[in-house]
Amino acid sequence: MQTLTDIQVLYPALSAVPALELEAEWAAGGTVMQVPRGAQLFAPGVSCGGFPLVLAGEARVFRMAPTGRQLEMYRLTPGEVCLVSSASLFSGEALSAHAEMQTNGALWMIRPDLFENWLQRVPAFRQFVLGQFAARMADLTALIDALAFHRLDQRLAQALLGQGPRVLSTHQQLADRLGTAREMVTRLLKRFESAGWVGLSREKIDILQPAVLRQVAAGEIAG
Repeated sequence: MQTLTDIQVLYPALSAVPALELEAEWAAGGTVMQVPRGAQLFAPGVSCGGFPLVLAGEARVFRMAPTGRQLEMYRLTPGEVCLVSSASLFSGEALSAHAEMQTNGALWMIRPDLFENWLQRVPAFRQFVLGQFAARMADLTALIDALAFHRLDQRLAQALLGQGPRVLSTHQQLADRLGTAREMVTRLLKRFESAGWVGLSREKIDILQPAVLRQVAAGEIAG
């Protein structure tokens, strides 16, 4: 079980909140929620119930088309803030995306009125939230650029790199991350496998030739 000190280590900006005020909020019931894998954190069209601080685990934030196809916007891990929740609280408008836990995790939900209060009264907290908001926007801009200008083989190669010699993922999870159909990802992975660049097994992808995948990711060779 996390303590208030643990949370301040993950989110140092909270140390700028007056100690008595922060301790009172914690003691008044602003406690950690244990959230199981697969739990839905929020959905489009509903009011934002609070500002989530991720203390453990990983959440996925995504948009879903009427057809059921998903596009992953970003992942939330401890120490980060949620762009969609922040935007909803800033504007007072409903949430615009889905979020669900990818692993078992823990959250501390900051009440909307308290979030607004701290933004106004605690410069370090405001700077932290706005800085994280800007970083998330930059990530989304990069995602839009990739969707608009990069070939799918490039984006798939990029998604496979940087995770070590073995990627634990289903084809559907990769498709959701890339905003495309599972069949397209499967077709490309089989092409990568035929070329000897990866090895495929159930929910596992072994990276056999990372140097070649980096060339594909850079657009130097076609996948």
